[in-house]
Amino acid sequence: MRVSRRFALVAVAALAVPAAGCGGGGTKDGEKGARPATSASPSVSPAPDAWVPGHVARMSLAEKVGQLFVTRFSSRADGISIVRRYHVGGLIYFPENMGTPSRAAAQSNALQKASKVPLLLGVDEEQGIVSRTPFITRFPGNMALGATGRPADARTQARVTGTELRAIGINQDYAPDADVNVNPRNPVIGLRSFGSDPAKVSAMLTEAIGGYQEAGVAATAKHFPGHGDTATDSHTGLPVITHSRRTWERLDAPPFKAAIASGVDAIMTAHIVVPKLDRSGDPSTLSRTVLTGMLRGTLGYQGVIVTDSLEMAGARRAYGDAAVPVRAVAAGADQLLMPPDLPRAYNAVLGAVRSGKIPERRLDESVARILRLKQKRGLFQGTRADPAKADATIGTSAHRAAARTVAEHAVTLVRNEGRLLPLKKRTVGVSGPDGAALSAALRRQGVRTAAPGSADVTVLTTLNAGAATAARVRALGPKPVVVAALGRPYDLDAARGAAAALATYSSQAVAIEALAKVLAGTVKPVGRLPVPAGGKPVGHGLGY
Repeated sequence: MRVSRRFALVAVAALAVPAAGCGGGGTKDGEKGARPATSASPSVSPAPDAWVPGHVARMSLAEKVGQLFVTRFSSRADGISIVRRYHVGGLIYFPENMGTPSRAAAQSNALQKASKVPLLLGVDEEQGIVSRTPFITRFPGNMALGATGRPADARTQARVTGTELRAIGINQDYAPDADVNVNPRNPVIGLRSFGSDPAKVSAMLTEAIGGYQEAGVAATAKHFPGHGDTATDSHTGLPVITHSRRTWERLDAPPFKAAIASGVDAIMTAHIVVPKLDRSGDPSTLSRTVLTGMLRGTLGYQGVIVTDSLEMAGARRAYGDAAVPVRAVAAGADQLLMPPDLPRAYNAVLGAVRSGKIPERRLDESVARILRLKQKRGLFQGTRADPAKADATIGTSAHRAAARTVAEHAVTLVRNEGRLLPLKKRTVGVSGPDGAALSAALRRQGVRTAAPGSADVTVLTTLNAGAATAARVRALGPKPVVVAALGRPYDLDAARGAAAALATYSSQAVAIEALAKVLAGTVKPVGRLPVPAGGKPVGHGLGY
């Protein structure tokens, strides 16, 4: 439980250990935020989280059950009400909760003030196609990072993102994605993955975790045991993945092993069925074999396990909304993310503990892990965000420059017949999604533009067009065509009729600008395919 500043000073002096993590502005007189005191031998300094078991023992059953839940909230007043009534361990932000940076920071402070125990305020901010923070500095996303081949770029993106999140009081990000995307038809992962090579994904993942944690934000690797080979979206259905145990160990497991070795704060479960890992037919989120047997046992992970959103169809298909959270805890989950009916879920878990269906010892294990995570990220030393500084921290010139650099490193030239590119001395037409933005960006690079019918060369942009790409290329006629895939690079598989082909892996403004620079020759292409595409293998990429 949080205590006064005066008591905190006594506790810190007794412990004789440094504060852990980023304090988000420190603790002021009268602010709740220091960890509880614990006894210590004069000659031996205990671990920074040595107080946790004693604190868990003093919590009420209702308080302990509340720590498991991370839920939506509709407004500041709603969030405060949820915190006070259900003792939740965390809340999750969505765009509608945020407003401006300063407003979001002030709201975070109000939510923290309402809670006896510091809250994990989370967000699903992966960058790229999964972004929940409307004002954040925009990066092109994970597959673009994979194309850079530079783990340092992954650390930079995560550190910048984490710094901006912590400025508004958010201290947990449900990122980065650890899935190895080997299915071009995957509707739910795709660009969210760093790529299809487990070793390269692992290298990027490790650096991204480090970047978030440097910024004082808890990193969450997802989705265990691996969501990269499915053609079903777990938001709307229950995917079945047929990987054998041997395939899982070779393909899906390495990034999670790397995440654990790097000290990742949390690992998120997947609402998928993998029959050759668990024959029960239950989604991994509800599988004791997968969570306790494989993640805890085989991989030795001792940190926080968080479920993917319990609102998703993949979690709700077989069991009711009261049974799912109980089954998830019994399987080994610690955090229960976004139950569709919080009162029902909370009371179900509370009842399961009271009846002995969930042993109280099992509950205490999860609460202790959650408190240790909060300790590790410095939340007991202070959670306050500074609303006056929030606006100035987000979108700085340095942050925007970092995003431009990553986007430029990512652009991948897959084909360039007859050295058609760069286009500086040609009149260029642009057709397709974000065509007006690309035309304007090309003009800023000194390229002449015209309507596609009267141009020397047409750049056809695609955004997850798939097989339709081939017909679009043919429809542009006999003049040379350049296909630029702004989304999944798999569009290039159907772009064989184009003289040149590139991938940006993103339609963000920063990626469009980088593409224009490469097309114009202002910037040379240095990206390499992170997945097979356009008939070329992983690692392929041309230059000028």
